[in-house]
Amino acid sequence: MQNGYYQATGAMVTQFNRLNVISNNLANINTIGFKRDDVVIGDFERIFKQTQDEMPLRNHTKDSAKYLNRTINRTPQVVEQYTDFSSGGIKSSSNQLDFVIKRDDLFFLVDTPSGVKLSKNGAFSLDKDGFLVSKEGYKILPSNYNAQPLEQRGIQLPQGTTLTSDKNGNLYSNNEPFARLFIAQPREIRAIEKFGDNLFSVKNLDDIIDIDNAGSVLQGYAQMSNVNAVTEMVGLIETQRMVDMYQKVMNSHMNDLNQDAITKLGNVKA
Repeated sequence: MQNGYYQATGAMVTQFNRLNVISNNLANINTIGFKRDDVVIGDFERIFKQTQDEMPLRNHTKDSAKYLNRTINRTPQVVEQYTDFSSGGIKSSSNQLDFVIKRDDLFFLVDTPSGVKLSKNGAFSLDKDGFLVSKEGYKILPSNYNAQPLEQRGIQLPQGTTLTSDKNGNLYSNNEPFARLFIAQPREIRAIEKFGDNLFSVKNLDDIIDIDNAGSVLQGYAQMSNVNAVTEMVGLIETQRMVDMYQKVMNSHMNDLNQDAITKLGNVKA
């Protein structure tokens, strides 16, 4: 058994997984409100030690652990994939339906067919009924959405009026207050997960707090992706070089070392 070959193969697969994350970041470099992902790379042995006591076959697993190969266990693995919630650049749009929340831990609330979700994309528009909606057509929720009838909840702008907002998300129609954006703050930002097209989900809506004095809402601006093209390209090149290196190691094991072993065995005299 060639441990080095299996080690290089596992390491290459890990770099392919990292490459997928980097490629997705680059593909969304111009997506409004997009938050980049990154990975933490560790080794299999560390992951195994952290989870072996939680496995269903505890005794069997511990007995089997005696026979784990220490070389293969050092194979790099993706330990964790996480989202970077730092703010992207803010760009003036002069559109009264564009909004930005400057704080990293605050989100808009969106009503989707899959339930209430979080969003950083404040590039809104109006549907045919005058409701404030996201790019996908999902209604943006106000602070009092729980008190609204399910089929009517949302923010409906009176016809023929001008929409303005203050820094706390209070909305005004011709300078008259009529609604306030739900400015959502998750109790634990690391607990939210990406969902669908640039949205975030939380397991329990009770873990979301409505911040009525956020002081960080801007109207007429758009928050760009926080993807840095230079950083991602450096990561892309680094990953490609790692893959090439592991490929050379695999070729050395399969060709050079095997050929050397076969030659030496062939010269052994009975």
